[in-house]
Amino acid sequence: MMALNSSLGVMKLEMFSSSPDSTSVDSITLFVLLLCACVLIGHLLEKSRWMTESVVALIIGLFTGTIILMTTRGKSSHILVFDEELFFIYLLPPIIFNAGFQVKKKQFFRNFLAIILYGVIGSLISFLIVSLGSLQLFKTLDLDLMGLADYFALGAVFSATDSVCTLQVLNQEETPLLYSLVFGEGVVNDATSVVLFNAIQKFDLSHITSVNVLQFIGNFFYLFLTSTFLGVVVGLLSAYIIKKLYFGRHSTDREIALMILMAYFSYMLAELLDLSGILTVFFCGIVMSHYTWHNVTESSRITSRHAFATFSFVSEIFIFLYVGMDALDMEKWRFASNSPWTLLGACGILLCLVLLGRAAFVFPLSFIANLFRKSKADKIAFKQQVVIWWAGLMRGAVSIALAYNKFTRKGHTQLQGNAIMITSTITVVLFTNVVGGLLTKPLIRSLLVGNSMSSDSFSSKTLPLLSSRQESESNIDTGNPIDSSQVVHHYWRRFDDRFMRPMFGGRGFVPVVPSSPTEGSSLH
Repeated sequence: MMALNSSLGVMKLEMFSSSPDSTSVDSITLFVLLLCACVLIGHLLEKSRWMTESVVALIIGLFTGTIILMTTRGKSSHILVFDEELFFIYLLPPIIFNAGFQVKKKQFFRNFLAIILYGVIGSLISFLIVSLGSLQLFKTLDLDLMGLADYFALGAVFSATDSVCTLQVLNQEETPLLYSLVFGEGVVNDATSVVLFNAIQKFDLSHITSVNVLQFIGNFFYLFLTSTFLGVVVGLLSAYIIKKLYFGRHSTDREIALMILMAYFSYMLAELLDLSGILTVFFCGIVMSHYTWHNVTESSRITSRHAFATFSFVSEIFIFLYVGMDALDMEKWRFASNSPWTLLGACGILLCLVLLGRAAFVFPLSFIANLFRKSKADKIAFKQQVVIWWAGLMRGAVSIALAYNKFTRKGHTQLQGNAIMITSTITVVLFTNVVGGLLTKPLIRSLLVGNSMSSDSFSSKTLPLLSSRQESESNIDTGNPIDSSQVVHHYWRRFDDRFMRPMFGGRGFVPVVPSSPTEGSSLH
């Protein structure tokens, strides 16, 4: 994915002093201080009617970028220079893995058809609308250096949604159906967008034939299925190793270390095999939470869940903070400002296409999904469809990373067409997150208040950090073969209990040890 290089020097620090060592220390110290500020201010504004943590990070990034811009007399707005390798190797894996690890599996798989419809079919529809729409409408802007591959890459860039703002408002205990749909679609959508982007990079657009189109579709589904399979295999391998060796008898540290390393190994192995690391690590997270998590000690369970959630949280804040600072990068704006009306027109066209592309699949696909839901209570209501539509309007870190990969070289560009595409992407991301983020809480409150949603639902993004067997059991559905929506789950549970759990462990098959010997000794 993304033709990642073996080089790991992904942070290039701006020069604020003569000594490289002091520059590195100063820059990293300041960025860590800003991350702390985002956490503190986000906590203080937790009950705010308008603000979410992602919006707070963006605003702090903009404010910091402005100060740096003034102190460097317009030369730079950065503390760190973006490299897409930083995002795809270090920041994205913990976010996606935690999404799979924390997911309510019962709700996710009960709504699997709708999630796949939104995340795969919907992303393809949005991709086509943005690609073909920009291909037609950008002709009026006289953009230079925009080939057919650029338009299709643009479609993949803007088909990647960011539903963090909405998930920070929704509560999966109060609205399990809606949370599951928004959450599941967001992860599958990101994976689909990256797979599309990679497939386009390898596709010969100069000779488009029916055979090539079929090869493109086949390659897309091959990546999807093999990436998913790889994630499942690595997850099962980690469960088997921990169950057989049972590290908890000696050290809970080794249990947690192995879980973290196996999760990261699944992502990097997928990259090595030119598969989708996002899909692989997501399904690895689901499998590890279903089997591996139950094979470790009780203390490791609590520690691992909070550790994975913390890694994910810090990565998300890091990304939004950087996007805020990068919005003021003078190099890109200087090349784009030569054609201000072209830039403004490109931003307007992309925003309209994002709105249209989202609406073009959410409501029709919701209608199709409802045809397979016999119970009226399980159907996706129109107000819920509006929330799903709104949640997917925001663009975020994946869009930024894909745009940088396509239209820059190591974060820099001197081509006007590429500069306009980068600045347009940043503008759309900022507009949709700040404006959309500020309106998310009021909108959801007005749509869903009194509809299976209490005022506590709006407090903050809640992660299912399970610490008791009772809560864990509540995620497990006993299954009722009479209800068609439960049939697959019912037979899967029978297969799981008979064949999978005895081999790979899981709930009820591995004794829980309260603590390890090393924990007791370490306290003295």
